[in-house]
Amino acid sequence: MTDRMDVIMNREKIIEEIRAATEAGRLSCERAHELSRRLNVPLREIGALCDELKIRISACGLGCF
Repeated sequence: MTDRMDVIMNREKIIEEIRAATEAGRLSCERAHELSRRLNVPLREIGALCDELKIRISACGLGCF
């Protein structure tokens, strides 16, 4: 798992990827998981950045959002 320092150093790239995957202010749960795997970033960090960017997670398999 990537440590927190790697996430901080790659923050802008991660934000760019999240924004590119976002449609109408929403990011599907499936896309969030895919970004996490592809960018080697903990899913929790993807979620935290989405919160910060005011991007809603949609189509959650758990129905949480």
